[in-house]
Parts: sequence; C-alpha cells; structure tokens
Amino acid sequence: MHLYIHIPFCQSKCHYCSFTSLNKKNYEKAYFKALLEDLKFQFDFFKLSKNSLNTLFIGGGTPSVIEAKFYEELFIFLAPYLNKNSENTIEANPNSANLEWLKNMKEFGINRISFGAQSFHSKKLEFLGRTHTQKELFESVENAKKSGFKNINIDLIYDTKLDDKKMLDFELLHLKKIKKLLTHISAYHLSIEKNTAFANFAHYKKNAPRLMKYFIGQIENLGFKQYEISNFGRVCKHNLAYWQGKDYIGCGLSAVGFLKNQRFYTTKNLKTYIANPIFREVENLSLKELHLERLFLGFRSKVGVSEKILNPTQLQKAKELVNCKKLEFKNNRFYNPNFLISDELALYLEPS
Repeated sequence: MHLYIHIPFCQSKCHYCSFTSLNKKNYEKAYFKALLEDLKFQFDFFKLSKNSLNTLFIGGGTPSVIEAKFYEELFIFLAPYLNKNSENTIEANPNSANLEWLKNMKEFGINRISFGAQSFHSKKLEFLGRTHTQKELFESVENAKKSGFKNINIDLIYDTKLDDKKMLDFELLHLKKIKKLLTHISAYHLSIEKNTAFANFAHYKKNAPRLMKYFIGQIENLGFKQYEISNFGRVCKHNLAYWQGKDYIGCGLSAVGFLKNQRFYTTKNLKTYIANPIFREVENLSLKELHLERLFLGFRSKVGVSEKILNPTQLQKAKELVNCKKLEFKNNRFYNPNFLISDELALYLEPS
C-alpha cells in the first residue's frame, strides 16, 4: 500500500501554485491531532496491516515550515506500518529546511528528500514567487547530504515567458554543479491554473516545444534518464504506484485516496478538516474513466499500456502508431518514446 499525507502550511503562496496552502497561524497542533485521527480511521478502512506500507510521501504546502517536534507522534504511529524497504519522502523548501530539521527527518525514518527549487536564477525565482535564493538551494542540498540522505530530488519549472535557450543553459550549468548530490530531478513545464496569481496571464507560459525538448535532452545528458513526462533519474516508487493505477491512501487537508474504482477526497477547508478529519467525498469511477486514466498515465511514463486492455479498434490504432514510430511495442505492451505527446496519443486511442 501507498500513503500520501498533505501538510497545507506555507510561508507564502507561489504565483503558479494551485495546491491548498495556508499560513500556519498556530494551527499546527490542532492539525496534527486531526491528522492522526484521520490516519487511524483510514488504516482501518483500507484494512492496513503492519509492515504493509511500501511508500510514504509527505507533501504540501511546505512540510519543512513545520517544526520537527510536531512530526514526532506522527512517525511513532507510522513506524510499525512502514516495511523495511519502504521509500519515505518529504518535500521541503531550501529556506526552511535547515540542517537540524533535516537530521530530525532522517532520524524519524525519512529516506528521500524533495526540494522545491524551481530555478537557480534570481529573476525567475522572483517571477515565480519563490522566497529562497540560489545560495540557500545549494546549502540545503549539501545539508541533506550531511544529514545522511542518499536519495535527493529537486523540482524545476520551465517553459515560462523568461525561458529561452540562454536561461535554460543557465539552469543546466547550475544543475551540473550539484548533480553528483542528486538522484532525481523533476522538471515541470509551467501550467497556468485557476485561482492562482498567474490565472489571467496565459502569456506567462511560453509554449515552446523545441525548448522543452532541448531541456529534457540536456537533463538526460547530465545522466538523469527520463522515465515520465516530468521526472528523471532514480524512479520515485510512490509516483510510480499512481501511474500503475495502484490503490493508495490520502490523509490531510485536500488529500486524495483511491481504492479499486473509487476516489476519496477530504475537505479543502482547514477548520472543517480539523473538526471532522475522517469525512470523505466519494467519486465512483466508471470502467471507461478508469480505462482512459490507464492510457494517459501509461503513455506519459515508462509504465506503458498493455495490449490486453485495448479493444480491437484501439489495438489497430496502436499498431498504426507503431508503424509510424509514434509508439514502440515490446513484451505485449505499447510504450511512448516521446512523453510530450502522451495526451494526444491517449485521446487518439480513445476519443471522447
């Protein structure tokens, strides 16, 4: 089984961010108390046994803005459920994950750290609404290494209006300086989302496929092999579980869980969650919806799509795509060699 925990608190809201993120305002104690109640209920609902958690992912928000002491009881509860080889990830920001906090997380059992870097360039960091500096980013990665982390990721954002070849080369030059400390890179092209500071500024996204392809190729040249549209390097087992359509538990504000053909949503209101953390809105997914998800997720990652799930018409279309080298076929599965066209491939096989 796989577990996602959402920590909704942030120091400030990034301009592109559509995730639930709030100022702390002394809600930490009440939130973590509710979170424990949520976890206990969900573990019973999913019939979770000891040593059965294969991955844990604590995301946000910004988990590193919360002092380590608030996590202690949480990890005491989780410890018996995590198997000895579990991948345990926590997200952090460079300006809030100090050496002491990182050491505490390592002691709690976290073995993978993911830093929200987004850029090395001061102008681009300001444009995105980030509050850390390039220096703080380098220091945080070095401190993670000092703390004993051997699995370190950084997130980057590209395809913004500031991104030309010169800017991308700047990012790559600085990425190269710390590449030996990293095992993974997530590179997301900017998405303009509703209810964000960027919502009414579609031109902030560049939409430059050639530059996107260039950046992806250069990241691979640094030794980080692409295995999903936005991910490179050592495979994140937690995210892989999503792409494979496996069941997972979601706890915390705005968290999502999945079991068989149902998706479970917690509330997005902090006070409502604290008052009733076990509440879930349930979405029942049809076979067609589940099937379409398999296509989208399979083509945007190294998971691929099994020929067994395709109907005769889809199978014929998939074979045509193999003939024109848009897909590859091996071991009874279809694989997409160009993740940038993954959505188009899925929609071609299953039009609305």
